[in-house]
Amino acid sequence: MNRQSHFAFIVGAPRCGTTTLAGFLQQHPDVCFSAVKEPHFFSRDEVAALPASELEPLVETEYWQRFFGHCEGDPKLYAEGSVTYLYVPERMAPILKLWPEAKFIIALRDPVAMLPSLHARLLVTGDENIRDFPTAWAKIGDRANGKSVPKSAIDPRWLRYDWAGQLGQNVERFIGAVGRERCHIVLFDDLARDPQGTYRDMCRFLGIEPWAATDFEPQRTNKSIRIGWLQRFLKRPPKAVRTALAGEKFHTREKKVGSTQGPALSAIFRVRKHLLRWNKIPAKRQPLDPAVRQEIIDRLRDDVILLSKTIDRDLSHWLGGVPEAKPQQTARRA
Repeated sequence: MNRQSHFAFIVGAPRCGTTTLAGFLQQHPDVCFSAVKEPHFFSRDEVAALPASELEPLVETEYWQRFFGHCEGDPKLYAEGSVTYLYVPERMAPILKLWPEAKFIIALRDPVAMLPSLHARLLVTGDENIRDFPTAWAKIGDRANGKSVPKSAIDPRWLRYDWAGQLGQNVERFIGAVGRERCHIVLFDDLARDPQGTYRDMCRFLGIEPWAATDFEPQRTNKSIRIGWLQRFLKRPPKAVRTALAGEKFHTREKKVGSTQGPALSAIFRVRKHLLRWNKIPAKRQPLDPAVRQEIIDRLRDDVILLSKTIDRDLSHWLGGVPEAKPQQTARRA
């Protein structure tokens, strides 16, 4: 593990263009991107609890070799894209200790669009079992108390859609933990309107030259599923059959470093992929229920105003219109 390496982390939030940004960097010849887009390594409780003397040996074998062992030569930049990091800023300390020059890309989006998209994604990953967003939104109170949480959910916090949408609080905490100079903000609005310009700005922040051959097509679009129980069984299989049915990303995260999969497991992966492809269907865009929209606005209005001040961007068009989310207007009033 090279302590002098330059490192970039795309830290979220989910459904805000992180996969597209990761795709840009994955194409770059001077960048080595992690074998799994989202290792979530530094979010783990056991990593956070390690004393300094044990941290570096664990990172060497379970992070560096596992997720960057495929890197060849001497890349100018190493990168990964764990969206969970945004929500646990206190756990970024080991990253800053290991790579003092680390930089962070924070992707953000209007919660009115982000949260239904997150719900659709959690259905596909097998973490959610309620098919329509209004019903899932109505369950956030129960889920905050540990009720109505599907057994397949890896991290039940994501089912708290109000928690996931608190971008202002989380960005403020994250910047406070790592420093504003280490952070580059990417709004989904900008990415959708001008992907090339957004890419150039990101490369400038990371200290690399933009690659002329970059494909700017979006990397992930909303999908839905035919059969919920089948999706959950394949994506979040019970512990007794997890080794056989879990996907390649799970095995990359969990298998012994350097081990290879046998022909039987490879055959199971092929069948699993076929079933998952069959079970996915294009998502039909449904207009957001007006009552749910208003609940999101009422719950997250102050948080959007806080985010606007924190990143010094005009977000007055978010949540259907929040005039106070204009930093320059707020400054003039003050």
